[in-house]
Amino acid sequence: MRILIRTSKWAIWARRLASFAIPLAVIPVILHRQQVIATEAFHAMELVAAVVAGMALVASLVALVRLWISGDRGWDRAFGGLVLSLICLAPLAYGVLEASRYPRVTDVSTDPELKLALAAGGQTPGETGGAIEAAFPNAKTRSYPLGAPQVYDLVAKLVSDWGWDVRLRQAPATVRSDGQIDAVVTTWLGWRDEVAIRVATANGGAKVDMRSASLTPSFSDLGANGQRIEEFLVALDNAVTGVLRDSVLGAPSEPAAPPPQETRNDTDTVVPAERPSDLRPPPPDPFDTEAPPPD
Repeated sequence: MRILIRTSKWAIWARRLASFAIPLAVIPVILHRQQVIATEAFHAMELVAAVVAGMALVASLVALVRLWISGDRGWDRAFGGLVLSLICLAPLAYGVLEASRYPRVTDVSTDPELKLALAAGGQTPGETGGAIEAAFPNAKTRSYPLGAPQVYDLVAKLVSDWGWDVRLRQAPATVRSDGQIDAVVTTWLGWRDEVAIRVATANGGAKVDMRSASLTPSFSDLGANGQRIEEFLVALDNAVTGVLRDSVLGAPSEPAAPPPQETRNDTDTVVPAERPSDLRPPPPDPFDTEAPPPD
């Protein structure tokens, strides 16, 4: 009698749901980055993908338990559904973790008076300033012992190197005038944030303030704006330090002062040194009997 071993239906559905959840989560990211779909539609599609991935995760766990008990086939399908569902749910788990670590804000600034070119005044933060300062301690105003035009050039170079989309570029006309750069930053999920950087003259040097705000209303930016300000200002600190170091190393060194010459006193008498004695051996004594006879 032939025993028929069947394939678990739970394993089959786990693999099917997980295979459907992967493109359902990836395609909206591509469309959102290309600005084909709105952010609200992107959030809705990602929520559907998370639900489908959750169903695949549950189905795969049930399939693994039933396969262990019944001995049916489908281990590969069950494990495949488990792995694919976890990959699809990993960004969601990461977002929940980041949301718990950082305050619920979508607008972070070193100076609240710094205006944005695109956003209409920014958004009201959901936390107090103390919570924002505790979460991002390095997001503070910078002061440098360089002129405003020189610091502005360093800021513009960093913005260009980081690939931000510049929307406003206002260079300082003179040493005492201010400059500002506004740019749009697109995250890897397609969210768009606006960044404003102001370079002003202060105390014989330059002062830099920065603001980063989300263009799309949301409950939290997952710490993206505060982290962006901290990382950019740290990079600007390193760039200014390099300029100061190069200016110090490239400065011409002062010639060494000649050694002081001793003044001659006319009353001093110069005593000549004794002539060294002749080092040649003395001639032989003619009455020396031990001397060799002459040739």
